[in-house]
Amino acid sequence: MTVVAPRLTLERRLLRETSLVFACDEVGRGALAGPVAVGASVIDAADARRRVPEGLRDSKLVVEARRPEVAERAASWVRASAVGWASAAEIDEIGIMRALGLAALRALAAVEEQGFAAAAGVVLLDGNYDYITPAGGRGLDVRPVVKGDRDCASISAASVIAKVARDAHMTLLHDEHPPYEWGRNKGYASPTHRDAIREHGLSPHHRRSWAIADAPTLF
Repeated sequence: MTVVAPRLTLERRLLRETSLVFACDEVGRGALAGPVAVGASVIDAADARRRVPEGLRDSKLVVEARRPEVAERAASWVRASAVGWASAAEIDEIGIMRALGLAALRALAAVEEQGFAAAAGVVLLDGNYDYITPAGGRGLDVRPVVKGDRDCASISAASVIAKVARDAHMTLLHDEHPPYEWGRNKGYASPTHRDAIREHGLSPHHRRSWAIADAPTLF
């Protein structure tokens, strides 16, 4: 199957109406352990005239070994980028959708610190649901885009930047809790991960509010 590279069709159209396009995409929503991460990227009309970085795709379509170099090219192409986080404890406390919104707002706050306020442009969000506005993003022009991580280059950039950052974070957590093999499964529900939960219980980084396994909590 041929994988079509993302384009800038939507971004270029929007940049006729606004000076900046922000793009957000999440990583880690379905994991059993670790934080959720939301990547944010910013492009302007000059960026939209440049060629889309080589190899840029939705992060799920980029081979793991190549993701860091693609993420590096993506970060160099966009005007600014950042990753926002919400911890497993926050997911347990406020729920996954609210946590996604919180992480997105943190990512947008980080790009604002770089000089790009989301209120000055349009925010593209991968998916069919706006989880940013209910989390406190009122006043932002948030526009969900179904399959945006596949079709929109700015969202693809946010996707791969967030994926590489979260994978690196989970690899570090693996060193603290090696039985769960987070260096390989990145916190998702692999058979070895579930077996380790049954044997060792839940770590502080597991999402305890989720029905993970028939295992006791150790902490």
